[in-house]
Amino acid sequence: MASTEGISVTRTEQRSRSDFWALAPYPVFMADEIGTVVEANAAATLLLEGVVLGTSLADAVPDWLAQAHQEAVGWPLRAREGLDGEGLSSVSGFIGTQSFEAHPTRGQNGTVVWWLVDDTDRRLAEEALVAERERTGFLAEASNVLLASLNTDRCMVVTAQLAAEHLADAAVVITPARGNRLPVAHAIAGQDVIRALVDSDPSQLPGLSEALQGFPPVPSRWIDPATLPEWILPQGFTGTIGSVVITPLPGHGVPAGALVLLRSTDHEQFSESEEIFARLFAARSGAALSAARLYSEQSAITQTLMRDLLPPQLQRVHGVEFAGGYRPAEAGERVGGDFYDVHPAATSSDASLVILGDVCGKGLDAAVLTGKIRNTLQALIPMADDHERMLQLLNGALLNSHHTRFATLVMASVHRAENQVRLRLTSAGHPVPLVVRLDGSVEEVPTHGTLIGALETVEAHSVEAVLQPGETCLLYTDGFTEARGGPLGNQMFGEERLKHALSDCADMPAEAVVEHIQMIASSWVRDGSHDDMAVVAISAPRTTHLSAVNGRTRGRYTA
Repeated sequence: MASTEGISVTRTEQRSRSDFWALAPYPVFMADEIGTVVEANAAATLLLEGVVLGTSLADAVPDWLAQAHQEAVGWPLRAREGLDGEGLSSVSGFIGTQSFEAHPTRGQNGTVVWWLVDDTDRRLAEEALVAERERTGFLAEASNVLLASLNTDRCMVVTAQLAAEHLADAAVVITPARGNRLPVAHAIAGQDVIRALVDSDPSQLPGLSEALQGFPPVPSRWIDPATLPEWILPQGFTGTIGSVVITPLPGHGVPAGALVLLRSTDHEQFSESEEIFARLFAARSGAALSAARLYSEQSAITQTLMRDLLPPQLQRVHGVEFAGGYRPAEAGERVGGDFYDVHPAATSSDASLVILGDVCGKGLDAAVLTGKIRNTLQALIPMADDHERMLQLLNGALLNSHHTRFATLVMASVHRAENQVRLRLTSAGHPVPLVVRLDGSVEEVPTHGTLIGALETVEAHSVEAVLQPGETCLLYTDGFTEARGGPLGNQMFGEERLKHALSDCADMPAEAVVEHIQMIASSWVRDGSHDDMAVVAISAPRTTHLSAVNGRTRGRYTA
């Protein structure tokens, strides 16, 4: 009876254990110390067909799981020997195409129970997250590199280089045609970028013409690599093209070009996600290219306009020395509200006209008005003998414009008569001209007048002066006299210091006078703030003879 009851209990335990294993939510199996399967639920048997009772794990499970079991059953011995004081650890690996985590639990009599948890979705999500982070990091780095330069050619090279290194085996950047030729940049991963002008029709490559016009890209599966024209393949590319992506480089309002990605047959074809990522990269590259092109165009326009705004280089004209100097208020600016011009006379018997002015304000706005005044005076040169009339017409032009600024200026008609230089000077609200004589004395030329562009009528009084050889007349703007600096840092330079500096310039050539005055003023202001500074020196040179050359005269200084 007892024996029968014992058998009954054993069967009950077995049935209970079987029910327990069936309820497990994951594939579960148990193996003993020698690696023989002693228990397995239906899910484990379905996942691992070889996992049945009595089967060796080495024949039924992947190597990574069999190796983990060997390490797990050996843990008690290691723990006793003090080699490993930690418990059993989980392992992970692939079973077929799925990824699993295997969590061990120690059973009785040296057995180990393995719980298999499918983590394929989590692993794929983590890999996608890592890939997305890498792509985001790449796009951020690419944007920084691309926007670090506003040079169009440099942007083309960087775009092709980055695309070849990170997106494909080779890349080609094509920008809008210059006449009948396409600017192209070829890049192969690990090699230098090669730029060229290609005389070819973009319609030879399906999708390229559309991309250059800014239309959406065609899917790569629609492009047959066998139809690629020869000019699209970079020199030195030895592989066989197996996949092609063509995507536009969108710009600011107008397309910036197209990007062609080439992948050899040694690698997988472009996936849909890779094509989308390529478009994201192309959007940043196109923005950088467009910004560089816009900057280049604006820079060219600025340079063209700047040539008319910058003060001219002065020289000797008809036996009279002219020199000028200009320093804008801001170190980063090239133009401002101060200006000067010398309009040479047609012949040595006529008077040349010198104009120096100061527009209220500084910077670009003042420079724009400066340009208008200079152009207006240029048009009024035929009446240069009548200073008052010129000033009146200029005043009317300013009053009728949208500008609300006013200006001061001084005009000088300059004519050489034998060794003397005769001047007729007219000031319109401007600081009076100064004349340094041979003995170092400095005289004010008492001309005066009203501002230009402020009142309906202009009043001006002209004064004549004569320069003997070695003497100089200085025209300047109030940027010199009102400059603050000195030992205390806030002292005004003033007219007396200017006169003292000019007195040291007796018998100096005009260019030396300008350099001396500018040097003294610069030392005074140092790095402090100041207004625009413009100066013109008119000198009667010491000469022994004059010779006419192309309507001008050259003089020779004597010791």
